[in-house]
Amino acid sequence: MALSTLSGDEQGVILGQLRNTLEPRLVMYFSSASKELRALLPPAVQQQLRADYEEATALCLKVGTQSCKELRAAEVVVWRGKDLSAADLATLAKLGSVLPALEYLILDDCSGLAGPDGVPRLAEGLVAGALPAVTVLSIGGMHVGDAGASALAAALDRGALPRLKDLVLGDAAIGDAALASLAPALRRRPALERLILRRNPFGDEGLAALVPPPPAGTPPPPAGGLKKLEVLDLNNTQVTNAGCATLAAALGSGALPALEEVGFDDAVHRLTMNILHAAD
Repeated sequence: MALSTLSGDEQGVILGQLRNTLEPRLVMYFSSASKELRALLPPAVQQQLRADYEEATALCLKVGTQSCKELRAAEVVVWRGKDLSAADLATLAKLGSVLPALEYLILDDCSGLAGPDGVPRLAEGLVAGALPAVTVLSIGGMHVGDAGASALAAALDRGALPRLKDLVLGDAAIGDAALASLAPALRRRPALERLILRRNPFGDEGLAALVPPPPAGTPPPPAGGLKKLEVLDLNNTQVTNAGCATLAAALGSGALPALEEVGFDDAVHRLTMNILHAAD
């Protein structure tokens, strides 16, 4: 079928599939053989594609990846202590749609230059369907805060990270307000299996937002609500015995049927275990 027989929107869809920041030559090759596609690649679009590729190349060099091609094929990305800027993290977000093989994305202590703007910029750039194969996302030692939590919640709700199973947000400046803004989006991800929130300053209020028990006398909802959550790590947070009671009530109501492991500080561990056993 000749491209000329397709509508402008249909040609645009084809162009969108061919445009790849990590492999820009692909769309240029096809456009050179098709005047219809060439018409959809005016100089301004070509210039933007070139600029995006240069940004991606600079990011690859900064983190020690040999080439954009290597990043595109990667199944595991572990970046630690890379001192990325907010712009670098925004570039990573833009690449989220062209990393089809990536399953594990680990970012530890990578925002030395980004400050509190880094994680929000990363999350804001994750469009629907971004990072399609990622099952494990770990953001450790980086400032998430209220803005980052809100941006991550919005990214999840618009369909980014569709296969996410493990979420690690350790030492990420997540307080009660931040967890409260993130919690509804997490509860709308019933496939989530592990949630690691250690070394954050939230307490009982944040935990209650994450695992609120249903009203007395009502059954738990049939879908959503962290039904597959197996591990919840709350070590080195400000959760007290009151928060443990909230968690026990959620367990007793059947709201967390798959939960097998809960991490707490030693200070509340003994009472927590008693409460959890009582809820069984």
